[in-house]
Amino acid sequence: MAEISAKDVMKLRNQTGLPMMDCKDALEKNNGDFEMAQEYLRKKLKGKMEGRTERAAGEGRVGIAIAPDNSAAAIVEIRAETDFTAKNEKFQAAVATIANQGLAMPAGDFQATADMLKPVDDLRISTGENCRFSRGKVLKGAAGATRFGSYVHHDGKTGVLVQAEGDVSDELLKQIGMHIAAANPRPLGVTAEDIPADLVEKERKFRIEQAMESGKPQQIAEKMVEGAIKKFYSDMALVEQPFVMDPTKPIKEVVGGKGRLVAFVRWQLGETDA
Repeated sequence: MAEISAKDVMKLRNQTGLPMMDCKDALEKNNGDFEMAQEYLRKKLKGKMEGRTERAAGEGRVGIAIAPDNSAAAIVEIRAETDFTAKNEKFQAAVATIANQGLAMPAGDFQATADMLKPVDDLRISTGENCRFSRGKVLKGAAGATRFGSYVHHDGKTGVLVQAEGDVSDELLKQIGMHIAAANPRPLGVTAEDIPADLVEKERKFRIEQAMESGKPQQIAEKMVEGAIKKFYSDMALVEQPFVMDPTKPIKEVVGGKGRLVAFVRWQLGETDA
């Protein structure tokens, strides 16, 4: 049996956050192998961890990762019971690790793999809280053609991913992410063309009926309807919205003709029951 030093025990304690005696026992039973000792502790404490899963987990962090070649971007939400735990460096490191692992997942929403759940299990053990994977999503693009930008609010509770094509700078993508975080646009479409035609027609009919009931002359009523539809587009389509950084311009004008926005994701911690 390998000799277990106090330094080894302290190292495992720093990795897991568990009491010294538990760490010493795990190392002794696994001949000083740190990976096997960690797995031993996971299995040993699994029953205790599962007993916490029914407790409310209303705090946590949203994390984002972008592939170096801009071929993919992932956003994840990891929950905890208290903001104290969510602010912990190990918790935030686990969120970053899981977001990076998410880059390998197919496009769209995804469930956590066994490898993603290991850091979460470790957090449950070390914090004593019901830490859990809440949700994940991946956007995919073509390396060299797609650009991703992101913004995570300073408290880590709001995260935004922005996907673009063409000549759109990283700084502008970040600013658009900040706009999305602040304005919280309805996710019906990036452009006016993305808004379903039947929805636009339904809004137009409603506005026409309103104008007719007001008794306004037809010419004025038509202008009222067109103004209402323009406002409808600015509410529903991201690029039609006045840019938060310069409200005198819509986002499409700020982006210009050399690039275009393709997609965006805005997540707020706790907005789902997952």
